[in-house]
Amino acid sequence: MWNTDWKGYRTAAWIGQALLAVAIAVVLFKGQWLPAAALAGFLVISYLFVAFERKLPTLFDLIFVIAALINAGGWAWDLYNQPGPYDEIAHFYTIFAITLAVGFLLYDELMESFYTHRLLFVITIASLGIALGALWEVAEWLADFVTPKQIVSGLFDTITDIMLDSAGAIIAALLNLRGLHERSLAKASNASAQPKPGKPQYAEESRATGSS
Repeated sequence: MWNTDWKGYRTAAWIGQALLAVAIAVVLFKGQWLPAAALAGFLVISYLFVAFERKLPTLFDLIFVIAALINAGGWAWDLYNQPGPYDEIAHFYTIFAITLAVGFLLYDELMESFYTHRLLFVITIASLGIALGALWEVAEWLADFVTPKQIVSGLFDTITDIMLDSAGAIIAALLNLRGLHERSLAKASNASAQPKPGKPQYAEESRATGSS
């Protein structure tokens, strides 16, 4: 059965960290200091997330590192403004990764109460991601006033980005629902494995020896 907490996911996340470090070395060798600084920033953020975060399933660590790699490449080599769907992929995947992590952390204590209201759970977390996507668009619009590069290409670009952000948020909410289901099954399994109150183990043992 597919498990979101497989240890191999964290190993893959560390491999992603190593790729970021190699990219920094290559960029520094070429004398490109600003791209190297951008890569270093994403390396630090993703390292802190993987090294110290222990509340989320390990799959979420890998997803977060992949988002860091995508954004690091976009900022370091200006891939956002190149022909192709790189900007759209970055929007979709980044909001997906952030919503996945933030939604799980924020609603960790409330997950059990949501278990009988799964649609409400999905809508709540998806709304969080959609709001983050809208804030991203505002940040891009503001950045056009302070940077020489034009980030927002027009209304079509903005609407497309919001649609992709929303799709990523919805998928993240559904994956969070999967994590909720796995956690509920694990708690039920642990509860059934514990001895029932009022029936201490020594009493069972003495009854067994007495009958023999």
